[in-house]
Amino acid sequence: MIDELNIRQLIEEREESLSPHAVRSKDSKGRERDEKPCPVRTAFQHDRDRIIHSKSFRRLKHKTQVFIAPLGDHYATRLTHTLEVAQIARTITRALNLNED
Repeated sequence: MIDELNIRQLIEEREESLSPHAVRSKDSKGRERDEKPCPVRTAFQHDRDRIIHSKSFRRLKHKTQVFIAPLGDHYATRLTHTLEVAQIARTITRALNLNED
């Protein structure tokens, strides 16, 4: 049933309504090693998920994001800082009608 409903193709069709400046998932330059296309996720979504599930990304929670003279006892980790910056980027991307993935 998943082949009949190919969610990835539906997402790629929606991407056609994005700004002319947006990069579409179907225009990915590919991979070093060939991969069978996923019926659910686009190539860009697959890349994002690889980063999120990587050990390197998880290790960011143990790194302190250092600020000069922080107020109070609230210290941010590099992981929380990265997530905050990613959220700001998504907001800007939506406002410009670009590809969030």
